[in-house]
Amino acid sequence: MVWEDRLDTRAEIRLPTTELRDDLPFFTRTLKMRLDMIYPADDPEVAVLSGHGLRIRIQKGAPEAPGTLRILTEDPDGFADGKRELVAPNGTRIEIDELNPPMVLPQTEHAFVVRRLADQAPWVIGRAGMEYRDLIPSRLGGAMIASHIRVPDGPVPDMVHFHKVGFQLIFCINGWVDVLYEDQGGTRRLHAGDCFIQPPQIRHKVLHAADGIEVIEIGVPADHVTEIDHEMELPTPHERPEREWDGQRFVHSLCKDGVFEPFRIPGFEARDTTINENTKGVASVMVARPLEGHEPVWTRHEGDILFNFVMSGSMLLEGEGKEPYRLEKGDAFVIPPRMATRYSDPSGNLELLEVSLPGSFDTHVVDEV
Repeated sequence: MVWEDRLDTRAEIRLPTTELRDDLPFFTRTLKMRLDMIYPADDPEVAVLSGHGLRIRIQKGAPEAPGTLRILTEDPDGFADGKRELVAPNGTRIEIDELNPPMVLPQTEHAFVVRRLADQAPWVIGRAGMEYRDLIPSRLGGAMIASHIRVPDGPVPDMVHFHKVGFQLIFCINGWVDVLYEDQGGTRRLHAGDCFIQPPQIRHKVLHAADGIEVIEIGVPADHVTEIDHEMELPTPHERPEREWDGQRFVHSLCKDGVFEPFRIPGFEARDTTINENTKGVASVMVARPLEGHEPVWTRHEGDILFNFVMSGSMLLEGEGKEPYRLEKGDAFVIPPRMATRYSDPSGNLELLEVSLPGSFDTHVVDEV
């Protein structure tokens, strides 16, 4: 039998006290917890209370420090007379906070960023044994995180989970990976050049990865919460491709179906992943490549965030007031608004992954820099 399913197994947190009769009114009336057990009757030294998904044992003379309890509620202003911090008679600190706090999108701290694979930034082990390489160390002030991720081949020890996020992209640059998504049918396989957008709070689970799988993951904001859903089983019984999460639809864009059209930068063409349309303008994801016989031009953009990752080939990135950077496969860069840049000397096999927020913005050709 699985331990979690045993009815005779409980867990509780022990807190110390010097005088139990002082603590009981606070925990039952102020914190609205239920008294479940108390003994001995003539001079109580132990009380067990439960509430808010928590079970605590207040014990006279217990050796632990008083600690901190965090109570999360949908109505923090109506709980404990609106106080957000309290101290119990036994010294335990109480924090009252929102059960579902609103997501905060930080103001973007614009910067010209170049992150090269040759600089050998460290790979760190993250969730489910995956390896992460940070592509924007500054996170643009917390506005965005961009990660180059390697997934160990074979089954992935993942659980059904979701992210409290404003925008999230998974773009496969090598190998393949199988993922299940809420209300999107059975297993979906992402190949090199394909991408998913994971709308806010869509439940999903990584199943299996091919040897050498690599993806680029974009998250907005940089610091966002990942929660495990212990109740939902995937796949879900119904496929609902039109469903929206916070106004966004799930997108599974296939490289093989892409059509290249003129890009916002003269001398380049790009294929659209339909993410701009399906996020209602939150973000755009394009794959751009150079056209033959075109001279490079200087441009400025009027967007907020403009991130690029070199998927193949090479180019010279020129920036206003900056030394030129020779970029190769695996390099990434961010161009701040209104900074003049030029993509020069592109190799014939150059492919750029461009992620922009918002999805639509103006780009101007600059005559002189």
